[in-house]
Amino acid sequence: MIRQIGQVMLYVNDLDTAVKFWTEKIGFVVVADQEEGGVRWIEIAPTKEAHTTFVLHHKEIIAKMQPELNLGTPSIMFYAEHIENLYQDFQAKGVKVGDLVMMPMGRVFNFADHENNYFALVEK
Repeated sequence: MIRQIGQVMLYVNDLDTAVKFWTEKIGFVVVADQEEGGVRWIEIAPTKEAHTTFVLHHKEIIAKMQPELNLGTPSIMFYAEHIENLYQDFQAKGVKVGDLVMMPMGRVFNFADHENNYFALVEK
């Protein structure tokens, strides 16, 4: 029986730039930075105690190792409190954001990472 989502793989063009974006602009923390056999990956999360983490992999290296793998960015929705504060914080840090809108599930906005992949954030 599956109990939870453990990790989400994000394939990026530049690991260090991705880590900088997620930590400095979005507020995530680095959980692990590992390398094995010349392949480096970095695990990040909203907090060290998070149950689900992102693992950043270099897209080009993974494509060579597993050419059949879908390397596209998944559609991810984050839950947050005080969404208006986050919205203003993201704008102040130069994060590309969409409009803050009211949806049936609550207030929502989209934001883009440094590679122009979009994510959604809803107030819960």
